[in-house]
Amino acid sequence: MSNGKGGFPGGKMPDLGALMKQAQKLQADVQKAQEELAQMQVDGAAGGGMVTVTVNGQHDVVKIKIDKTVVDPSDIGMLEDLVTAAINQANAKVREISKERMSKMMGGMPGMPGLF
Repeated sequence: MSNGKGGFPGGKMPDLGALMKQAQKLQADVQKAQEELAQMQVDGAAGGGMVTVTVNGQHDVVKIKIDKTVVDPSDIGMLEDLVTAAINQANAKVREISKERMSKMMGGMPGMPGLF
């Protein structure tokens, strides 16, 4: 049964103008954060730092540094594994930083839990 108040919490209709302003601010904040994240660079390492990979906020590999002691022509598989592990670690850091920044922004939005 309807209570005649539209079924809104507290029986009040939300202020649509305020919601629009809040949504526009959030959109601008998200865009700014995405631009900042794209510019950041994060390192991942493997083999005790013998292989280091730098990725940007868009998960593009920017730089790879390989210590010459891990370059063994008879064990290319180990080097491939170290490079892969370093890239994965760097990308995991980017995802975590992105998630933290977006969660902080979304924390101020009522009724939007669990988006990130």
